[in-house]
Amino acid sequence: MTDISVIGGGLAGSEAAWQIAQNGFNVRLYEMRPTQPTGAHLSGDLAELVCSNSLGSNLPDRASGVLKNELRKLNSLLLTCAEETALPAGAALAVDREKFAKRVTEKLEAHPKIQIVREEVKEIPSTPAIVASGPLTSDALSNSIANLSGENHLFFFDAIAPIVHADSINMQVAFRASRHDKGALDEGDYINCPLNKAEYYQFVEALQTAERIELRAFEESINSGVKAGHFFEGCLPVEIIAGRGVDSLAFGPMRPIGLTDPRTGRWPYAVVQLRQDNLVGSLYNLVGFQTNLKFPEQKRVLRMIPGLENAEFERYGQMHRNTFIASPKLLRPTLQHITRDDLFFAGQITGVEGYMGNIATGLLAGRNLARLLKKQTPHTLPPETMLGALCHYITHASLKDFQPMKANFGILPNLYLDKKIGKREKGLAYAERAAKTLDAYLTENE
Repeated sequence: MTDISVIGGGLAGSEAAWQIAQNGFNVRLYEMRPTQPTGAHLSGDLAELVCSNSLGSNLPDRASGVLKNELRKLNSLLLTCAEETALPAGAALAVDREKFAKRVTEKLEAHPKIQIVREEVKEIPSTPAIVASGPLTSDALSNSIANLSGENHLFFFDAIAPIVHADSINMQVAFRASRHDKGALDEGDYINCPLNKAEYYQFVEALQTAERIELRAFEESINSGVKAGHFFEGCLPVEIIAGRGVDSLAFGPMRPIGLTDPRTGRWPYAVVQLRQDNLVGSLYNLVGFQTNLKFPEQKRVLRMIPGLENAEFERYGQMHRNTFIASPKLLRPTLQHITRDDLFFAGQITGVEGYMGNIATGLLAGRNLARLLKKQTPHTLPPETMLGALCHYITHASLKDFQPMKANFGILPNLYLDKKIGKREKGLAYAERAAKTLDAYLTENE
């Protein structure tokens, strides 16, 4: 029997283990939690979501929607679990994070070919393996990866947003609505806290001057010009955005477009949106409000938001270190390591960002390892597909400018469409091409 290991029980590792087992192979899924905590996770459940509870848009003309449709065709377990534990979120797929993680854990525990091992893996196995240890890879395993590759790692800091209790939100001020009423159910899927011009600028000033938690100084290594400890642009702390200019938030996570305040009949000057975080609707997270302010400062500053003046916090925002490898030098588009055919990497450690990207690379790595063991050629998906484009990007990008990348139409080959057509029409055209390309590829190669 082949000894197959999947290291990491997050989104990518859980999906990878499932795909290998579904292909008839026994697999050991290693997860060091809860024996060894990470500093970001709260439980020992597999596939726990530590940041947002949204898996992105379901709309067919959005990049996230295209990737989801590809994963449905490829029989993703985690996408199925997400849809089974979904919460109202307009056009987005958001989940009850606790129920989602428990559903995934139950499915994997029940699979006869999956053995879940609760211990830290400190060295890369010499047998077939998938490393999906995520952004919080332990120091020991990080050193093992570095020794194998001969490359330093790239580090960046990531942030998670605060969560408040729903019954502490002042609904005399806040209102329910989805942007432009799209996907709204009943009164709307989001709670919105409106700010007038004066309130907004007072809030921005407070953010800019509030005390922050000091980040630990990690090794000052520089890998091809990328300094240790830089921020990922797709997950900036709200205070960093505020520091870039007083109007940055109003054009970013606090943009009021499409949200009409019922008290005034107009769009507010700025708005803070809150999204449901659990199935019973007792918790809401502040959308786009990742932060590294000290906890007392978070309480003081965020209570300046109209509607949150008496907010009770279930969880404060926090920062943690994310680690990813130099994939353009180390990986092939199949997600195989350049020096070992039977060693794959998947998830955030590869430089793929976003929950669906993590799931998707786990799926591809799992299927490709199974194909390798069956003496079949691992899949290199066409770059016209969203998953193929993600894998092509992380393995072909310039290392000097390499940053974590999530699904987006900008990484797909250009369609050279008429510039006069709308954004939705362009999205649908890319989606149609991706779907046809994947169908043709699977017909020929499965």
